[in-house]
Amino acid sequence: MDIVKSSISFIQDYYNTREFIPLHEPRFRGNEKKYVLETIDSTFVSSVGKYVDKFEVMMESITSTNKAVAVVNGTAGIQVALRLVGVKSNDEVLTQALTFVATANAIKYNNAHPVFLDVDLGTMGLSPVAVNNFLEEHGELRDDGCYNKKTGRRISACLPMHTFGFPVKIKDLLDICSKWQIPVVEDAAESLGSKYMGEQTGSFGKIGVFSFNGNKIVTSGGGGTIVTNDRELGVMAKYITTTAKKPHEYEYVHDELGYNYRMPNLNAALACAQLESLEKFIDAKRKLADNYQMHFKNSDVQFRTEEKEAKANYWLMCVQLNDKKERDAFLKYTNESKVMTRPIWKLMYKLPMYENCFRDHQKNAEFLEDRIVNIPSSVK
Repeated sequence: MDIVKSSISFIQDYYNTREFIPLHEPRFRGNEKKYVLETIDSTFVSSVGKYVDKFEVMMESITSTNKAVAVVNGTAGIQVALRLVGVKSNDEVLTQALTFVATANAIKYNNAHPVFLDVDLGTMGLSPVAVNNFLEEHGELRDDGCYNKKTGRRISACLPMHTFGFPVKIKDLLDICSKWQIPVVEDAAESLGSKYMGEQTGSFGKIGVFSFNGNKIVTSGGGGTIVTNDRELGVMAKYITTTAKKPHEYEYVHDELGYNYRMPNLNAALACAQLESLEKFIDAKRKLADNYQMHFKNSDVQFRTEEKEAKANYWLMCVQLNDKKERDAFLKYTNESKVMTRPIWKLMYKLPMYENCFRDHQKNAEFLEDRIVNIPSSVK
């Protein structure tokens, strides 16, 4: 327990408080109030306004993609992205069980079936080896795509998630999925500012989706973004997230099923100001990560760091304990000391609505589920 006590003291000293220390909270030190007040004064606080447009342009620049579409949250963005790449009712989508529930939920919103494959120990994200093994055993290429020989269902997408901002081995996944004619949608909700081989996560797949929830590295209060290099898909994303309304001076004409998933201008104003500070936030987080790494260096607790091909944003930092018993003791003692820590998510197939979904052995996911704990990660 010595390392737990010293870690509590380290965190309290870092944040200079003995009061409650949250896991992650936003910082508003730039133009947030200025832009939000300007939006209120303009009266354009809903889904139309200059900050929505500005936000989309900023995201195109940050991600080096051709089209960004602001949406109400990341979950909605993934739902739409899956529909745009061709996911239909009763299809299958390859993804990971070690993820936040929104990843799986977005698949079910399209009436499709999640297929839970194992993660890599290093990235904590979807394993290319697991995907390849599954497809070699169960995949079958037909004229209209890849099918699961056992279920007869079409495998219409692969949905990896960049866990806590640590990039998955996305290029390996793309190579495998390209061979099997499966489009890749990146759940980049947690990884804004993270890079793999020098390129921003979310920009590799057919579509990428980011979250701007209140606990993310930058926030719009609530919001998300769809990004893509396929201009046609991006235009369609904008169209169906704005109720699929055809342009007209005064008539209401909707020609297909659309969604009211627009990000309000008020939220976009906050997001624009936050994006202006993104690089400062990442620099501060990486310095905190260096401090954590030094603190845990000579202990039995492993501070998780990025892979050599990756540059992580260190959105939520985490440690790895030796077993579940140590994990639970760490969680209990830190939270009792008003230092907020949380376990990694319960694996999706352990939730009642996903318990009957296909999964592989999940050896790495179950290992990590028993050992990973998130620790305070806010920028000072």
